[in-house]
Amino acid sequence: MYELKASAERAARSRRSPVRNLVALLLFAPSFLFAQSRFDGTWKMKMDTLRFSGTPEEYLFDKEMYHCLSCVPKVDVKTDGTDQKVAGYANYDTLAVRILDSNSVEFSMKKEGKPTFVCTETVSPDGQKMTEKFTNTMEAETVTGKAGFTRVGKGPIGSHALSGVWRMDTVKNATRAGTLTTIQTTADGVRFSDGSQSYEARFDDTDSPVSLKQIDDFTIEETHKQDGKVVGVKRMSVSKDGKSMRIEAADKQRGTTMTYTAEKQP
Repeated sequence: MYELKASAERAARSRRSPVRNLVALLLFAPSFLFAQSRFDGTWKMKMDTLRFSGTPEEYLFDKEMYHCLSCVPKVDVKTDGTDQKVAGYANYDTLAVRILDSNSVEFSMKKEGKPTFVCTETVSPDGQKMTEKFTNTMEAETVTGKAGFTRVGKGPIGSHALSGVWRMDTVKNATRAGTLTTIQTTADGVRFSDGSQSYEARFDDTDSPVSLKQIDDFTIEETHKQDGKVVGVKRMSVSKDGKSMRIEAADKQRGTTMTYTAEKQP
């Protein structure tokens, strides 16, 4: 199942003195203050530039059970269409899986009883392609769209057509919602807002769940940690003319990478 958004558990808290942070920034990173306008503003993801690499999705439907073998943590639930508890995910705590027919399966996710994500995944007649139609209600505005996958591994003989290994090729939102991120630099970091959540990261605050590092005047790197372990790294590079930004997001838990280009909005 496709999850374009990173984990919501990102809120960072600093125990350092704001004055000391500001002094350190002025001493060691003056170029970022000078170049902050390059990052400030609202950026729109260009869906046609999305590219994916790394570990593909792997599903198994067996004995009225659904197993997501590539999920972190792994998911094992019944396929009877009822809400079943899952742990370790920020955006949902229950998952309902319902087999619609020999080629299609519906997935419904909820967080504290509230729907967050619903999708239907349908395998093509030749079994080589899969289309996912999704509705994401985690955003301030509902996001709908479609994702395309190619089979790269077969499932066991006699299992549901969706069993096997799938590589994501494309994602297209049918709405503008879910494609916008607003960036605002602060005295010692950056504030991000994507419509569903806002959080602030600080430079070199390595003890926090999320921290920033300046690579050069045009590039910053955002690192996410969970239980002290790095789980995600996102690098953002603004073009020399300031009109576009290339984003590379690596999921260290699953071994996948997503890249895309965003355009600065007027």
